[in-house]
Amino acid sequence: MNRPLRIALIASARFPIREPFAGGLEAHTWALAWSLKQLGHQVTLFAAPGSDPALGVRELPVQTLQLSPAARSDVSMPDASWMAEQHAYLRLMLQLGPGSGFDLIHNNSLHHLPIALSATLDVPLITTLHTPPTAWMESAIQACDPCPVVFTAVSAHTARAWRPLVPDAQVLHNGIDTALWTEGPGGSDLAWSGRLVPEKGAHLAIAAARKAGYRLRLAGPVVDRRYFRECIVPQLGDGIDYVGHLHRRALARMIGRCAAVLVTPCWDEPYGLVVAEALACGTPVCGFDRGALSEILTPDCGRLVPAGDEARLADAIAPTTALGRGAARERAEHFCSLRAMSRRYEALYQELAA
Repeated sequence: MNRPLRIALIASARFPIREPFAGGLEAHTWALAWSLKQLGHQVTLFAAPGSDPALGVRELPVQTLQLSPAARSDVSMPDASWMAEQHAYLRLMLQLGPGSGFDLIHNNSLHHLPIALSATLDVPLITTLHTPPTAWMESAIQACDPCPVVFTAVSAHTARAWRPLVPDAQVLHNGIDTALWTEGPGGSDLAWSGRLVPEKGAHLAIAAARKAGYRLRLAGPVVDRRYFRECIVPQLGDGIDYVGHLHRRALARMIGRCAAVLVTPCWDEPYGLVVAEALACGTPVCGFDRGALSEILTPDCGRLVPAGDEARLADAIAPTTALGRGAARERAEHFCSLRAMSRRYEALYQELAA
């Protein structure tokens, strides 16, 4: 029988864990914390200031580093934001040392220090791999001999990328709340959502939608202002609309009332939460075959074309809109549900805490 656990969740310190979410990592961390609390566990979320207080947040002190004039004048010093984040995670890992009172720690940050200092802990540390390999995290793994961290990966694609250093990462696909992302009636327009940065490729979605003769609604935070100003704003109008950075319910309504969602990554997506959200709304997906997208989509709920091929993407839009909305919703319920993901993490937690 499962027992309630005292779980420390370490989040990324770069953005608050609250709506509207800065990206998929923040949305995933919020959903995991919320669902674990619903399962009866005592969850403490270590996250950036401004995070949702309903999650039991302890703020990471990312703004408290005080440097002497001599240290600030050091020409080799990294930028201030890097130092603040480094300081916050160093303080946190010292706090989570022996006697912290937790049964286990689950690291969902992208920082190297939780891994590098894992040997100082007296409880298991799980680290979920959310990104391709980075130099700092690879260094931290190799600094531990052997590395005591239990690794999971958000997709088989991500697990393969890390395999040279992490040969046994367990794949636990991200999940979304299918009670919140509900099936919509569809419509005639297309949707695109995500961070407005070059690697997400919103400009390619605009080009494909125009070529195929569809209206397109863009939603998401403007992270790269220069990219937005130079590559997106000049393309707005004449059927291409930017609707802002929406909360989940508003975004779900928009996606549910569209004929298809375009997903246009210019990098290898480690998972692709946008795809799961679209399917839960009953909206089929048309996108580039990069990263883990082919793990989520099946032929009855989406179409994938070679990466970067705008013409092929445009040609695939009409066939995608003809796919059944029920099949998309069914795929989300069976493959992408938050409940299934949380139960899998819970089973792993219980095994390690025992």
